[in-house]
Amino acid sequence: MSHSCFVGLGANLGDACASVLAALDALDSAPGTKIVRASSLYRTRAWGKVDQPDFINAVARLETSLPPLELLGALLAIERAAGRDRSSASRWGPRTLDLDLLLYGEQVIEVPGLRVPHPHLHERAFALVPLLEIAPEVVIPGIGPGCDALARMATTEVEALTYAASSAWGPAAKVG
Repeated sequence: MSHSCFVGLGANLGDACASVLAALDALDSAPGTKIVRASSLYRTRAWGKVDQPDFINAVARLETSLPPLELLGALLAIERAAGRDRSSASRWGPRTLDLDLLLYGEQVIEVPGLRVPHPHLHERAFALVPLLEIAPEVVIPGIGPGCDALARMATTEVEALTYAASSAWGPAAKVG
C-alpha cells in the first residue's frame, strides 16, 4: 500500500544547496519510496536560533510503502550519511542536513520520536511556502488549509532560488 507524504529538507552548513539536492536523490532512492514532486529551493533566515547562516529549504512529496516509523528511520539514515549528528546538535542550530516528516497522508501520529503533522508546520513560512508550491490545496490535519496558515505570517524572508529542472520531480542544478 502506498502512502503520500511530505518531507521538509533544510541545510545551512557547507554547500547547503548541494546537500539538499543530494538528499532529494537519496529520498528518491530510499526503499519503497519515490519522489512525486519537489519544490524549488528557498533561501530562508534561521528560525528559533537566528545567529547562524541562512538555510536552504525545500519540500518533497513522496509516495512510500514504508510505515511512518520506518520512513523516519530512512530520513535519519540520510541525515547521518550527510554528516548530521543529532546527539551533539543544539535545538534549531546549524546543520549539514535536516529532514522532517511534515505530513503522512491525513494521519495524526504521536509516538515517541515522531509527531505528524510536524508540530510547527503551521508556524513556519520556510516549510509552508515550498509545501504550498507543490500542494496548494494541502490541509494540515487538526489545523486546516495550509494556505490559511501561511496567510497569517510574513513570507518576505523566504526567497526562491533559480534552478533548472532536469528530472521529472523537481530542481537539479543551480542556474544563478
